[in-house]
Amino acid sequence: MDVTNKSTVSEFVLLGLSDSWELQMFFFMVFSLFYVAAMVGNSLIVITVITDSHLHSPMYVLLTNLSIIDMSLASFATPKMITDHLTGNKTISFDGCITQIFFLHLFTGTEIILLMAMSFDRYIAICKPLRYASIVSPQVCVALVVASWVVGVMHSMSQVIFALTLPFCGPNDIDSFFCDLPIVFQLSCVDTYVLGLFMISTSGIIALSCFILLFNSYVIVLVTIKNHSSRGSSKALSTCTAHFIVVFMFFGPCIFIYMWPLSSFLVDKILSVFYTIFTPILNPVIYTLRNQEVKTAMRKLKNRLLHSNKTTPSYYF
Repeated sequence: MDVTNKSTVSEFVLLGLSDSWELQMFFFMVFSLFYVAAMVGNSLIVITVITDSHLHSPMYVLLTNLSIIDMSLASFATPKMITDHLTGNKTISFDGCITQIFFLHLFTGTEIILLMAMSFDRYIAICKPLRYASIVSPQVCVALVVASWVVGVMHSMSQVIFALTLPFCGPNDIDSFFCDLPIVFQLSCVDTYVLGLFMISTSGIIALSCFILLFNSYVIVLVTIKNHSSRGSSKALSTCTAHFIVVFMFFGPCIFIYMWPLSSFLVDKILSVFYTIFTPILNPVIYTLRNQEVKTAMRKLKNRLLHSNKTTPSYYF
């Protein structure tokens, strides 16, 4: 297909979340605060795990990578939306739109596989504790991280290739604050029903299947914990509950958007905010408030920094 002959749209207009100036200023302040919180919180987790040798275990290596993905997911579109509220420039080039689609599906696809890897890690740790060290070795942990990024890249490339084959010859208004296929393909000059089936088969069904697998694994883990009542089991229950909250908040919006790609734009916009802005904040909040090891490591890091500041001599007086 000759894309250059059929695509006459060179840029798109991001309509954002609202036309009201008051609401735009409200969203600007809220999203700026949330974005800074997501970046600071996840950066703190990454630094804490790297600097504390007690956290150099598969569970926390996976958690660190989840924080990196969450920072990336929060950054692919949110900074542009914040600056658009200030400058009033809501256009995005065709190439910029395709770039957003690529990174959105790269980070979401990678996070899906990483969440499955974290579920596998907790399943082995709780259901097969004596074999945990041999099954989830450092090499296996690295392989799981690499596999998650490889799958993310492959999934993202399939979506980009699909988007590049679409002819755009008419309207260019995107009723959202970033580009994503369920919205963009409805602006193309082809039958949206066929495109909807593609979205369901490549994203919706995959997300739903992964969520069902994750749900079943956590049910097995929770049943195992219930049958072994102890202090360690209480800690494992807290960890798994935190994992499942992240999984549910991430998969819920994704499944709805990609299983029903022709649904209401208003619903899509609300759900898009969840997994691009709110979910990246959930990771540091849930894991720091519910995980005693991470909280202890953060206190040690804080005390170390305060101690180093006190012992650093002043050269200005």
